[in-house]
Amino acid sequence: MTDPALDADALRERAVASLITARDRTTLLTSCVDGPDLTAQHSPLMSPLVWDLAHIGNQEEQWLLRAVAGQEAIRPEIDSLYDAFEHPRSARPGLPLLPPEEARRYAADVRGRALDVLEAAAFHGTRLTESGFAFGMIAQHEQQHDETMLITHQLRRGPQVLTAPDPDPVPLFTGASEVLVPGGPFTMGTSDEPWALDNERPAHRREVASFFIDTTPVTNAAYQAFIEDGGYDESRWWTAEGWAHIRRNSIRAPLFWRRDGRQWLRRRFGVTEVVPPDEPVLHVCWYEADAYARWAGRRLPTEAEWEKAARHDPAGDRAMRYPWGDADPGPEHANLGQRHLRPAPAGSYPAGESPLGVRQLIGDVWEWTASDFLPYPGFRAFPYKEYSEVFFGPEYKVLRGGSFAVDPVACRGTFRNWDLPIRRQIFSGFRTARSEDV
Repeated sequence: MTDPALDADALRERAVASLITARDRTTLLTSCVDGPDLTAQHSPLMSPLVWDLAHIGNQEEQWLLRAVAGQEAIRPEIDSLYDAFEHPRSARPGLPLLPPEEARRYAADVRGRALDVLEAAAFHGTRLTESGFAFGMIAQHEQQHDETMLITHQLRRGPQVLTAPDPDPVPLFTGASEVLVPGGPFTMGTSDEPWALDNERPAHRREVASFFIDTTPVTNAAYQAFIEDGGYDESRWWTAEGWAHIRRNSIRAPLFWRRDGRQWLRRRFGVTEVVPPDEPVLHVCWYEADAYARWAGRRLPTEAEWEKAARHDPAGDRAMRYPWGDADPGPEHANLGQRHLRPAPAGSYPAGESPLGVRQLIGDVWEWTASDFLPYPGFRAFPYKEYSEVFFGPEYKVLRGGSFAVDPVACRGTFRNWDLPIRRQIFSGFRTARSEDV
């Protein structure tokens, strides 16, 4: 029999490491620029960096200090300032936000107390404390805001302030362009991943017909062929809403791209460079991904197809945590955690491929799917409706797989992301699919 004390120690160690990793990244993202850049709004789509910093601390206080430990509020008067549903991003610069140094002190104070709570945590008794869920939720929340802050850094104008090594170069991928995923039932979602969020639950059986899916995400070179073939000029490739959107906003290429003579350039974290042809295309909205797929005679995969390709092991008829198995992601498996500031070339990470040979399903770029963001059968909101339930419906499209900006704690084979189909500032790309009989 497993010693419960050993399980508790392992949970505590994992929670501490996850929280520290998240805070180190938050510190990096908020210390590489000065005060004016922290308090400025670099895009109406994003919050000032200083809002994210204090919001991270406020959420940690509300859930770990108040809800888990039952402590009195430290700064109850700021709760409404950092309520993401009370104030839209465009309005946040006008709020009486904590100045940068005060926000740092507040977040550090909360963190010190939270680690004390974690030291004494029992990891049982309530749904919040079971298996350390609340601590995992807060680590994921901070990492999600770290990704949001990295998006803000990409939108920010000015010189380069973030650096990271490039992914290792790999030979040009020459394998099969697509993989057949056999039809049949599989298990979608999870009921036993301890830190999985409510929209990933519960596990349930899905039936999917046989389909082909791209072996790798669509590359910049492939997307440029769509552009050069007049993809942005032909309404037949676009939904009515998508065509109206790109015409209204004069969209002619992925966000941050511009043509210079016969070549395409892009701006990436303050650096202008030639668009690398073998990288997965980045910063495209759902409408663009859908139009490319139609142009290519294909379609976007459904969310269920994507997850079957990523998690189903046909040999054992079982669902895995990741395409490569159940082990946590390592640097050999996927491009995660802001280890690099760009996607790796298509075909990278053979150690991370699925049993059927699909590559880069985890990391590099979020992948748009054809599916609306909807609850699974038996869904129950936890611990609050505003995390998932209020977004369910046809307005939002599902993205899967994570990006280079996602930390492993907030990325797994069941993890679901969602956004409006017009969004391009996110680290989004896609791969295409087709039914077997097409």
